Amino acid sequence: MTAVPANPDTRVETSGADAEVARRLYDALAAGDTASLGDLLAPEFVGRLADGMPVGVGGEHKGPDEMWRAGWGEIGRHFAVRAVPERFHTVEGGRLLVLGRYRGSGRRGGAELDAGFAHLLTLSEGRITALEQFTDTALWRQAAAPYETLRLTVADGLATVLLDRPAQHNAVDARMGADLVRLTRALAAHRSVRAVLLTGAGPMFSVGGDIEHFRSTAATDLPGALGAMVDDISVVIERLAALDAPVVAAVQGAAAGVGLALVCVSDVVIAAQDAVFTVGYGGIGLTADGGLSWTLPRLVGERRARELLLTGRRLSAAEALDWGLVTRVVPADRLAQEARAEAIRIAAGPTAAFGAVRRLLRDSHDTPLHEQLLAERESIVAAGRSADLQEGLRAFTERRRPDFTGR
Repeated sequence: MTAVPANPDTRVETSGADAEVARRLYDALAAGDTASLGDLLAPEFVGRLADGMPVGVGGEHKGPDEMWRAGWGEIGRHFAVRAVPERFHTVEGGRLLVLGRYRGSGRRGGAELDAGFAHLLTLSEGRITALEQFTDTALWRQAAAPYETLRLTVADGLATVLLDRPAQHNAVDARMGADLVRLTRALAAHRSVRAVLLTGAGPMFSVGGDIEHFRSTAATDLPGALGAMVDDISVVIERLAALDAPVVAAVQGAAAGVGLALVCVSDVVIAAQDAVFTVGYGGIGLTADGGLSWTLPRLVGERRARELLLTGRRLSAAEALDWGLVTRVVPADRLAQEARAEAIRIAAGPTAAFGAVRRLLRDSHDTPLHEQLLAERESIVAAGRSADLQEGLRAFTERRRPDFTGR
């Protein structure tokens, strides 16, 4: 991380002509408008991006063309990111200090990027002659690093998460546990995510913990390895449960162990007709994790939860539907289409209100009626301040489908 070389005592907040030129710069960068950049940058322009920036963009770039080709353009090829300026200050020497945040993500499925920046701009006769960047380069490198065992895409408010160890039937090992922790942190920070679609690559959703990983671990090290993995999965389940964005799971093949835990924390579960569901821990002498001792009784009732946890019974998709474990069963060849359509529909809804409903439902089993009624009142009053409510009322009056923004 590079420190910002600006003494706060020398800053004077400004909104003059230089600040307007800077604002035009950020608009042009966001639009990829190279023609406007050519007008804003002087021929003698020199840009310096922070040392340690990923994909080799750090260092000095001489001239507008080189800055675009080897600097900003290269960033755009590897990141979906926008520089959002927040404050403009004139500093010693007449330069302009711009403070703001980079917001976006890596294009190859890395973590969410939310990093502060400081840009020192030198201007002459209405054009920018120099720019020096200061930012937390470690956050950039983390956003650039792809997941090892997952794939994440975010488009139009929908985050699609693919468990991607098909040769191992998407079994969860230490690497996938760590990836899921990173992923859920990114989902929680990603302001544009309004629904999550959780799927698995290959014929299986997830068979749970990676037995081969456990077998290859020395007996003396196994308790610690299990504890570390459970710690990661616990964080993942809690974060998924706390999202405002509802979670849709598309289940094919088997959902067992941790895979079943992901199913149980989801809001809507679409299952293929040939899907099966099981706990599986007892068969290898383990107890439940991933919150299954909490979620299963709430979904299927305590008597049935005991049966699943103690006998290892496998449920067919039809039985899982009858027990309340899944929402809908569809032909296997329509699973992806049906689940995606459901997730897109939810992503178009009032996300903040959905988040409040998720919290009310999660807490209702442990909350006395009087307290739950108070929580509902607080929630609905908060929703009454939302832009989505105003849009919903207008749409109702105009007899059209509401265009919610999630706020």
